[in-house]
This record gives sequence, C-alpha cells and structure tokens, in this order.
Amino acid sequence: MNINYEISRLAKYALENSLITEQDKDYCINRVLAKLNLNDFEEAIVEEASPELPQEILDNILDWAFENGVLTDNGITARDIFDTELMDCFMPLPSAVQERFFEKYREDKKAATDFYYTLSYKSNYIRMDRIRKNMVWNAETKYGDIIISINLSKPEKDPKAIEAALKQKQSSYPKCLLCKENVGYKGTMTHPARANHRIIPIDVIEGEKWFMQYSPYVYYNEHCIVFKGAHEPMKITKKTFQRLLGFVDSMPHYFLGSNAGLPIVGGSILTHDHYQGGNFEFPMAKAPVDQKVNIQSFSDVEAGLVKWPMSVIRIRHESKEVLADCADYINSKWSAYTDEAAFILAETNGEYHNAITPICRFRDGKFELDLVLRNNITTDEFPAGYYHPHPKYHHIKKENIGLIEVMGLAILPARLKESIAKLEIALKDESREAEIFASEDMKIHYDWYLELKAKQMPADEIAAGIKQSIGERFSSILENAGVYKNREDFTRFCDTL
Repeated sequence: MNINYEISRLAKYALENSLITEQDKDYCINRVLAKLNLNDFEEAIVEEASPELPQEILDNILDWAFENGVLTDNGITARDIFDTELMDCFMPLPSAVQERFFEKYREDKKAATDFYYTLSYKSNYIRMDRIRKNMVWNAETKYGDIIISINLSKPEKDPKAIEAALKQKQSSYPKCLLCKENVGYKGTMTHPARANHRIIPIDVIEGEKWFMQYSPYVYYNEHCIVFKGAHEPMKITKKTFQRLLGFVDSMPHYFLGSNAGLPIVGGSILTHDHYQGGNFEFPMAKAPVDQKVNIQSFSDVEAGLVKWPMSVIRIRHESKEVLADCADYINSKWSAYTDEAAFILAETNGEYHNAITPICRFRDGKFELDLVLRNNITTDEFPAGYYHPHPKYHHIKKENIGLIEVMGLAILPARLKESIAKLEIALKDESREAEIFASEDMKIHYDWYLELKAKQMPADEIAAGIKQSIGERFSSILENAGVYKNREDFTRFCDTL
C-alpha cells in the first residue's frame, strides 16, 4: 500500500468537505505523519473523486499502521481510537467550530445546524457508514405508521478489547459519556474515542450552562443531545419544561424531549441531566388529539388526549411561560396521583412511581408539549416493571422504553436480523422447522412462529408479513408501557385538573 497516496487522499477529502483550508493542509498532514511515526512524505497526485465518507481511506491507513507496527492492536476498539485521532488532525478547534456555528446562526438557524451536522458526519464523529447498516421500515398500526429499526451500527466488542478493559485501571475522567470534558478525549478500552468531538454552547435557560452535540450513533435525522455543563442527575421539574421550551424557541426547526427521571421508565443515563432532540417528525407527533381536556386553571391552553398507545396529554399555547406553568401543574398533580382501581400508585413503601416524559416542539405558531404519563411500579408477576414490555414480547424487546421509542421509533437489538432470516426460512420450508428451532436463540421465537404460520402467507409475502408483525408487536409493547388501558380511567385523572 502506498501510504503517501492514502494520506494525500485524506487531505483532499478534508479540503473538499471544508474540514480544513488550503492554508491548513501542510500542518494537518504533518500531524498525521506524527501519528504514523513517519519522517518522510511526498504528496501524491489524487485524481479520483473523494468518497462520500472517509472510512475507506481510514481503513487503508489503519491496515498499513498495523502491518508496520504503529498500531499494535487491530481490534475494533483500538482501530476506532486510532482513526478518530487521525480525523482529529483535520478538525478545527472547538472555538473555531462554535464561532462558525454562531456566524451562521445569526443569519439562518437551520443553516447553523446544517453546518454542524455535516461537520459531525464528514469528520467521522457520526459513523454514518455503520448507521446505514441499520434495518429500518414503517409498519402500519391502528395508531398510524410506526418506525421499526434494528440497530446494527454499534459493533460488538471483540474478546481482546473486553480482556484489555478488565486489566485497565478505571478512570473517573470524564465522569460519563455526556460530560463536556469528552471534547477531544482520546478514548480507552472502556470509554469511546472522542478526539474529533465538538460541542456547541447553547442558551436554554438563564443562569445555567448547557451544550448541544449530535449522538455519534444517530437514530434519526440530526439526532442531537442537549446536556448540562455540570454533571448532575436528571430530574423533572418546572425548569425542565422551561429548558425544553427555551431550546425550541432558539431552534424552532428542532424538537426536544426528556426521558423521565426514574429508573425503568427513564433513559439509560440518569446521572447526567440531558435531553434529546433533532430535525425529525416522529409518529407520535403526527397522531391527532381525539379528546379535549379542560384544565380549569389554564383555560386558554389547548389541551387534549392523543390517540396513541401510551397515555399522552398534549398542551399548546403561544406563551412559553404559560405552557411551562401548565406542564408543571400537570406534573405536580400526576406525581401525587393514586387510583387503585386503575393500578396507579404514586408510591409504595416510600418509593415514588409516577413520572412524566415531556416532548416539546413549535408548530403552527404555537409551542406544544406532549406529556407522556409513566409509572415504574413492579409486581411479582412483572419484576422488570408492570408498565414495561411484558414477557410475551421479550423475544422482540425487553429493554426500557425510553423517549425515542415512546414517540414511535423502535430500537430493536441486532440479534433480530438473523432471527428474522431464520424465521423466514422456516415459514417457507416447514421441513426445516425442527432444525431451526432447536437452537436456544430461536426457541424464544417459537410461539411467534406458530402465530405467523397459522396465517398461511404466500411465500412472496412472508418477509413483509414478518416485518408487519414486528410492528404490531411493538405497538403492543407501547400499550404495555401505557399507564392507562382505557379512556375512562384516563379521564378520571384529567378531571382532577
């Protein structure tokens, strides 16, 4: 391999994608040479068009680095750390990224986020080549179309990386994956590489420092994370609603939502206050209000129940302040609400169960908040959570239902890709049934298989039928997570407003 040629290709890619300018090129190439322990270099003429993404070039350089002893570990984690360092050689400083963002923001808010998002995936911080491997499709349900995705973008850790992580001394820096100190962090076997990571300071509420970044494994268009500068735990308070509304006021083309602040119904990281948003319309946002609600203390706020498998109150108003007050009022009522007939218990043995997942957007000239009522109570029959995917559906999904899935985008485990393929074979060739369902990974799907088999689908409709069935099952999972199973019980809570 001609390493000079690959370095020249990477420099050309960086220039053409505005990561650097011509004045920066020699400096950036020299930084790469230092990473590769090279003292000599002759720039090659690159006539071929640059690829859309840099991974192919990076992989060639990584292969050379391993063959020449520069990279001593060729596992996925070590390669990720090294190729991130290589891309950081072509990255502007955080201050330069922020300056350019706000230059554009003053002219056009969407142009600012377009610039930042493009930078994030062109620099390989967002590993778009992996994300495109995800399986994504729409499934029709009685609540409208929902989106199903099988997440194939996060690579499995190789055994060597797991072994190295066990031997590595654990560090408390950065404190978590969301801390602002991740900017430029090299990464370890236990902490993802973030050398090419850049963040944007953003005003969401007076007197607090907040930042915006994109998720490195985006689940939807411009999937952003808004996080607090201080490492503080998540909690839903009036300030939560004010922050969500403040962000959407500054970025009206984005939505922003928060996971609930309790385990089981909350997100995967509850130790650092953060929200998720982006430039995307989720199925829940398209769902209509089909029952009006009167909130006596806020008679000028539009309010209603959303036609959705989970229990959602939608409120709308022109004023951020009024809407934040209204949301806080509903949250305070829900937090203390008990209705034993509907199995809604605010607390048991001193443990509180009621929580809210709020989602904010700006639509048709008004601010809008969807307040999803949650409860994390457990029972002997449902030790993982009563309002949680029930065991019948664990073969599809047994993890928490967080903010993204609440809104109608399923994030299903990678194992399903192979399971679906085997299921299709069994449905097309019944003689393979015993062989396919002899394995432990397929036994969990056997009852589902029998249901599909009973439908007697034509062979050319089986693949689509399986996907549709997954959509229907995920819709049922959302119904499991919904605290109200009928409108009569839901209306009883609304009457307390």
